Amino acid sequence: MSEEFKIEIVNPEKSFLSKDDVTEVIVPAFEGEMGILKDHISIISFLKPGIITIFSKSGEDKFYVEDGIVEFKSNNLSVLTSSIFNLKEIEKSKLQDLIKIAEEESNKPEISDQSKYLADQKIEVLKTLN
Repeated sequence: MSEEFKIEIVNPEKSFLSKDDVTEVIVPAFEGEMGILKDHISIISFLKPGIITIFSKSGEDKFYVEDGIVEFKSNNLSVLTSSIFNLKEIEKSKLQDLIKIAEEESNKPEISDQSKYLADQKIEVLKTLN
């Protein structure tokens, strides 16, 4: 019996990724890191800044996301996000720029608690990649 399921990641520009041979996905949900295997209970959750790790028959892929929604239903995982980068392709200068932007956002005096939390999450995750 196959232990594989399908993932599709979509951002505003295009369908970013579609794979049929996925065995496990780890997503940075607001509730904490969530591992999804075949036949997982149906879920809908919000993503926080972090790393999506995809394990498949063709290897392991890692992507940085800043936000989004994840839905798992009938062995189909959908990720909708406004910002996603493949960690194999991202340049150090781009990481530095993202950290700088997040730090500027975090240091604004009129920032809400939720926005500060998200900016601090971005900084923490991006610094681990740097």
